Amino acid sequence: MLNSPVPGPGSGRGKGWFPLFPAWLGAGVCLLILVLPTHIWAQDPLEFEQEIRSLERKYDSLWNPGRPALVFTGSSSIRMWDALQDTFPDHQILNMGFGGSQASDLLHYLDVLVLKYRPEKVFIYEGDNDLAEGKRPRRVLKDLQEVATLIRKNAPRTPIIFISAKPSLSRWHLRGKYRRFNRKLERWAGKGDALIYADVWYPMLRGRKVDASLFIEDGLHLNELGYEIWKQVLRPLIETPSKISHP
Repeated sequence: MLNSPVPGPGSGRGKGWFPLFPAWLGAGVCLLILVLPTHIWAQDPLEFEQEIRSLERKYDSLWNPGRPALVFTGSSSIRMWDALQDTFPDHQILNMGFGGSQASDLLHYLDVLVLKYRPEKVFIYEGDNDLAEGKRPRRVLKDLQEVATLIRKNAPRTPIIFISAKPSLSRWHLRGKYRRFNRKLERWAGKGDALIYADVWYPMLRGRKVDASLFIEDGLHLNELGYEIWKQVLRPLIETPSKISHP
């Protein structure tokens, strides 16, 4: 029998005794407890494998190892910046954005997307999708700290620029969560060596609301006006010479 019978009076059972759960139900509950947090917080980085390999093939042929390279990476706000190289023509820009990514995915592919190109500077935009998918700000920050630690092990003096989470029409209901994340990211970056926080949140606001003119139809991704603001924020960080040298 799956369940023990309910004892009658005088059976000798303790007062707190309850019938046993079926074995299969108990195992299922334990499995759910173990799996649920991972399901909520993480996505499988292998789903990006094809896109990552395509980026690798593209830039292995375009990358000039004799010139300093600036690597931009992160989610679709980077990937869809098609004019990035043309916007900064005096620099070798490697656009390693991959749409839908989270900070944990970048950590998984960091060698392929960033480290192998020995960048002069690294620009990172992650956190937008993480927060929208239910991750807490401190969890996202932890993933980005791991990204920075790994870059530091390979290139101790390379500046790492973390672009703040942007406001958007489609995710404006999460603005409190995004602001908390940005504050944590800014405080942490301010304490680090060659860690830089680039604020795009406030420049994209009109008064106390997000500027609707900066987005394409989906209300999430940027149009030319939106990228113009990013250009103005990031230009000083791109143009400032890096005090580093690679062996």
